[in-house]
Amino acid sequence: MKTSYLIKTGEINLKGDNKKLFEKKLFNNIKYQLDGLRVRIKGNSGRFYLEQLDEETTETKRKIEKTLLSVFGVVGYSIARKINKNMNEIEETVLETAAEACSDAGNSLSFKINAKRADKSFKPDSYELSCILGKLVLDKFPSLKVDVNNPDFIINVEIREKAIIYSRVFKGQGGLPAGAAGKGLLLLSGGIDSPVAGFMMAKRGCTIEAIHFDTYPYTSEQSKEKVISIAEKLSEYLPSLVLHIVPFTETQIFIQQNCMPDEITLLSRAAMMNIAHFQAEKIRANSIITGECLSQVASQTAESLRFTGSKTDYPILRPLIGLDKEEIIIKAREIGTYDISILPYMDCCSVFAPARPLVKPFFSKMKKSWEIPGLERHIIKAFEGIESINIR
Repeated sequence: MKTSYLIKTGEINLKGDNKKLFEKKLFNNIKYQLDGLRVRIKGNSGRFYLEQLDEETTETKRKIEKTLLSVFGVVGYSIARKINKNMNEIEETVLETAAEACSDAGNSLSFKINAKRADKSFKPDSYELSCILGKLVLDKFPSLKVDVNNPDFIINVEIREKAIIYSRVFKGQGGLPAGAAGKGLLLLSGGIDSPVAGFMMAKRGCTIEAIHFDTYPYTSEQSKEKVISIAEKLSEYLPSLVLHIVPFTETQIFIQQNCMPDEITLLSRAAMMNIAHFQAEKIRANSIITGECLSQVASQTAESLRFTGSKTDYPILRPLIGLDKEEIIIKAREIGTYDISILPYMDCCSVFAPARPLVKPFFSKMKKSWEIPGLERHIIKAFEGIESINIR
């Protein structure tokens, strides 16, 4: 009997007449991330079953389970057994499921049978079926006890077109399938914050492309490789990810040589946003995503954000804006980017940072500071020199 995966969706079920479009996007993402493994997904009403069409192996099962844990739109999944609506088969499968639950966590456990009978022609009814199967499990495993309110494990028995039996639910990422909300361009540094921002917006349905500003040789080749590694980790949650690397050295040196020292960070950040604007147009993104967090650093005060954000008319999505650093670090650990982000390789923002940056700049003054003759030429040159890497 081939393994069947019961997939549960959450927020997608609230989409009304558009629900089918979100489901189709989710199924396409699952199949794409399975990278050629042939599967069939069927079902409705937020409950779908995935089955392999190829030969089932330990490797293919592991691949499916990893995908279901990482793909956005899946609230959770269970490994289900689909059998005939025959009491002998149902009883045998329930005992097998109980034995697996006991081996995972020991015998001194409480349990509950949760039987649901969608097929009303099937006898016995839901309550009687729960009682029969509960007694069967107790007789086989006398150390267990029944707890209908707070059991250690639940054995679900659903009588539909087949009898479906499953127990443990593995928690997925939830959210909306990537691509359901269009494409966002993520400003990806080598730090802790921006990967978390990309993850959070991908969870809200954004397809992600990333842009990184490289200032080699002031930053090392390892710094660039670090960003690529972060992008590779992010790609585990996405059907695809392209990383655009901007040769930003000449632009940043030009700014440093032609502005007041305390304005270097703000003008550099504004130039990055301006280049990101052109790249967003090129890739047909609908938004720009940043890891900015209010007042975390000088360039992220409200006054600074007003100026740097004025260099694009795209909506700037800042999912971390109200979080503190510890909350961001916790999330970075969860998604697996933290250990890469803390590798000791500087990015362009830290290399050229002034000793005393402006914290609350005047908008009108910064607009005048932006009008450096020749700056636009450097920005266009940096944009035209972008190197794009298909991460997945």
